[in-house]
Amino acid sequence: MLSLIVFWPALVAAVLLCVPARVPPKVFVGAWIAASLVDLVLIGVVWVGLPAGGGYGFEERVVWIPTAGISYHVGVDGLSLPLLALTGVLFTACAVFAWRETRRVKAYVTLFLALQAVSLGLFVALDLILFFVFFDLSIVFMYFVIAGWGHGAAARGAALRFFLYTFLGSLALLLGFILLFLAAVPHTFDIPELVAANPLAGGGLYSGLTLLAIGVGLAVKTPSVPFHTWLPPAHTEAPATGSAVLAGVLLKMGTYGFVRIAMPLLPATWRDYAMVVVIVGVVSVVYGALVALAQTDLKRMIAYTSINHMGYVLLGVGAAGLVAGSDEQARQLATTGAVTQMVSHGLITGALFLLAGVLHDRGGTYDMGAYSGLAARVPRFAGLFVIAAFASLGLPGFSGFIAEFQIFTGALGAAPVPTAVAVTGIVVTAGLFLLAVQRLLLGPLRVPDAPGTPRPFPDVRVSEALAVVPLLVLVVVLGVVPRVLLDVIEPASRTLVDLVSR
Repeated sequence: MLSLIVFWPALVAAVLLCVPARVPPKVFVGAWIAASLVDLVLIGVVWVGLPAGGGYGFEERVVWIPTAGISYHVGVDGLSLPLLALTGVLFTACAVFAWRETRRVKAYVTLFLALQAVSLGLFVALDLILFFVFFDLSIVFMYFVIAGWGHGAAARGAALRFFLYTFLGSLALLLGFILLFLAAVPHTFDIPELVAANPLAGGGLYSGLTLLAIGVGLAVKTPSVPFHTWLPPAHTEAPATGSAVLAGVLLKMGTYGFVRIAMPLLPATWRDYAMVVVIVGVVSVVYGALVALAQTDLKRMIAYTSINHMGYVLLGVGAAGLVAGSDEQARQLATTGAVTQMVSHGLITGALFLLAGVLHDRGGTYDMGAYSGLAARVPRFAGLFVIAAFASLGLPGFSGFIAEFQIFTGALGAAPVPTAVAVTGIVVTAGLFLLAVQRLLLGPLRVPDAPGTPRPFPDVRVSEALAVVPLLVLVVVLGVVPRVLLDVIEPASRTLVDLVSR
């Protein structure tokens, strides 16, 4: 089942490559939508069939390179399944949003289908090298998305910067994987086998260097301060669908790596350096919020809020390693909140970037100073933007509140001062989104005009609404009925906390 979910988009992409490019663009986009919907149905079947108790389900394992201890090993649990579902939902939304795309549509669709396949593959990988392969391929495909369909010549520079930063990070990640492989007896890259063997249980310098290599590689992808500088230009220059996938899915590859690899495979060292992770998370929270507050470009503002929100995830997973300063229930709560935050941020920020794409399509710019009074001109856009903004600032009734409440509650006992500092990030985030709402939606009407003629400025179209509205509906559902998600995450979080406490 999992192999079908992963490789189905790649199979559709291979078929589309054989279709002549002169075929109407909507044929390619329609195929992408259909393929994504099939994947969503299959993911739904896996969700319903996931065994209770926190173990892996739907496992598949085939020996790949036996002499190196590498296998094609996939499976899902409560940590990976929510992110697998998030990936399916976001790519489906992007496929619907791309209904009106006209630029080199065949290449555009096949590239996104390939990116969809490797993204799904990463969240089910249970072998370190398989994880690395999907991790690296996502960098390559996203590079071409930004460079090929971004906004002008600056997009190629932003794409190159993104590629170099994240590729260097992946090399550090590979180094950490090799160090783990060498420490295990017998040598293996299999994640469950490494968890059971716990080859670096004693900690020490070797284990610390291994965690450093893995941590740097994952921190670049997350991204955390100070490894974040590739993110704002990449988001600013990428197309709307590229930004939505980059923020909603690819950033989660970094944070997911912490809960799938760093924490269970290096438990003693994670406990030793958990406070460092907490501090990096808090710095990312405050820095991301303050810099976002200073932005006048809507996309850059949303990009910096991603740094802020990923900081909350690091606060949660760091608090899970502070064994001496908290009880087990608090650590489980922080871990559950961190995974919930990954899902929540993906849905909310995906919607925000798609709405930014709607704005750019009408006005040709992301500069918030070029717009005013849009609530009167485009009320549907205004309503959706307000909902997404309130969800992002953590208002009760939305999924962001559930995630952040769990993280703060779980972290407060073990790290009271850092947690209190991180709470200020919510205040700043509320201020920056309210300021954005005021700039864009209120006051006298002002929109950018094309030279010599008024620029058409229609409200949200049907395809755009069909992409954004389901994301926001899920944000509300998870905010009001969180058990739908928490019942899946909590057993796996309990298992992870037990592993970290070994």
